[in-house]
Amino acid sequence: MRKFSINRTTNETAINLILNIDGSGKSAIDTKCGFLDHMLTLFAKHGHFDLELVCDGDINVDYHHSAEDIGICLGKAFAECLGDKKGIERYGEIILPMDEVLMLCAVDISGRDCLGFDVEIPNSKVGDFDTELVEEFLLGFVRNANITLHFHQFTGKNTHHIIEAVFKAFGRAMAKAVKINTAFADEVPSSKGLL
Repeated sequence: MRKFSINRTTNETAINLILNIDGSGKSAIDTKCGFLDHMLTLFAKHGHFDLELVCDGDINVDYHHSAEDIGICLGKAFAECLGDKKGIERYGEIILPMDEVLMLCAVDISGRDCLGFDVEIPNSKVGDFDTELVEEFLLGFVRNANITLHFHQFTGKNTHHIIEAVFKAFGRAMAKAVKINTAFADEVPSSKGLL
């Protein structure tokens, strides 16, 4: 079982996170932001990751530090769960429909952090959540998971649907990339022998 827990406390956030990437999609998430809870629940469900997360952040300011620091912690947890990356598929991709939205997500567990975020979010807020924080969350994630992650939006008008498509596609693509290829379970999927 590939499982890791992390406790991270700064002057801005206190985060407790437990991740099992060989789970069934169960989650218990409390970020003090209903919309972010909803998106992370979708990520866990569609990736079949078990995720427990509590974040106490300086939400009297806004949700910026919470979103970014959760991305950092989740990225670190994935990196630890994957270890030397032997046997993983490495790549994952999906073109996911969410009502009028069509979203591509592609992942390379490459050891190199890169985010391509070709997503047009029409509104600056969903409820009290600043939609620009989606990208901040993802940047925190890729920088700490050391993965390459790309999103491309083909269609979409509704802000909630667009962000929901991002998180669902993210979960599905990550699930493919972290899956163990039993035929090559002792091999690192790179000609360099190291990721």
